[in-house]
Amino acid sequence: MDYKDYYKILGVTKTATQADIKKAYRALAKKYHPDKNKNDKAAEEKFKDISEAYEVLGDEEKRKQYDQLGSNWRQYQNAGGQGGRQQHYGGQGGFGGFDSDMFGGGGFSDFFQQFFGGGGGFGQQGGRRGQAHHGYAPKGQDYEAEMEITLQEAYHGTSRLLNLHNQQLRITTKPGVADGQVLRIPGKGALAPGGGSPGDLYIKVFVKPDQHFERQGNDIYTTLPLDMYTAILGGDAHVNTLTGQLKLKIPAGTQNGKTLRMRGKGMPVYGKPDQHGDLYVKINVELPTHLSNEERDLLQKLRSLQEAKATAHK
Repeated sequence: MDYKDYYKILGVTKTATQADIKKAYRALAKKYHPDKNKNDKAAEEKFKDISEAYEVLGDEEKRKQYDQLGSNWRQYQNAGGQGGRQQHYGGQGGFGGFDSDMFGGGGFSDFFQQFFGGGGGFGQQGGRRGQAHHGYAPKGQDYEAEMEITLQEAYHGTSRLLNLHNQQLRITTKPGVADGQVLRIPGKGALAPGGGSPGDLYIKVFVKPDQHFERQGNDIYTTLPLDMYTAILGGDAHVNTLTGQLKLKIPAGTQNGKTLRMRGKGMPVYGKPDQHGDLYVKINVELPTHLSNEERDLLQKLRSLQEAKATAHK
């Protein structure tokens, strides 16, 4: 069994930060993802190596153990231990990158299984394994995954199907779920040896950026293109929201760049669907182009009137 250089696999140095490691993983996972490399065995193996490397280096505790291991890894082959939490990330496609083998850790190498899996591990003398020495059955491993959704789905709530242990598990989010929020699904982790309770499943939600709306907490910000005449004279405008178009009253003399608030039209408060943040609409006044001679003459008269008014007030 050969030693695996996880730093080399991800193309980072041993001094790389967790952010550097995650960035490198995401780029490589996107490049070698099976969905983009149909029937390419070499890319599939590369993807497995990348996932395994991130499983270790993306977890600070595992990374520390791996760094301590170094070139003396063979002396740990027969050491006892039990892995803690298994992390598996779905890349850019939500759960699209999962299969039951990868999620359960079956797709990892013998090297990984020897030191982080159910076989002899290293550096795991405390925690759950330590509990067994005091008469407690150890709990099963926790699993981690990522779920990518749109802002529209975050607003209304959504669900994804996940293949886990050859069974489909539906993961549902409530309206108002936040970017980076972690959902806990009790009892959906690994089965425990010795009759202990199963581990849990942790889903980290990522909300994709939206080209029309920006979310800040429970408030939403958007921009409304507005014609010059409505800005000057006032009137009604229609604003696109996450629930469809709404009418917004524009006060006369609204300046370019002014922000108008629509109360209660923002994101639902998570766990409190009857409460919402606000929608902030920034006005972007658009000037008319390709004026006719008549329109130009009228604007010239308006300017003359404004100049005369200003002179009279001096």
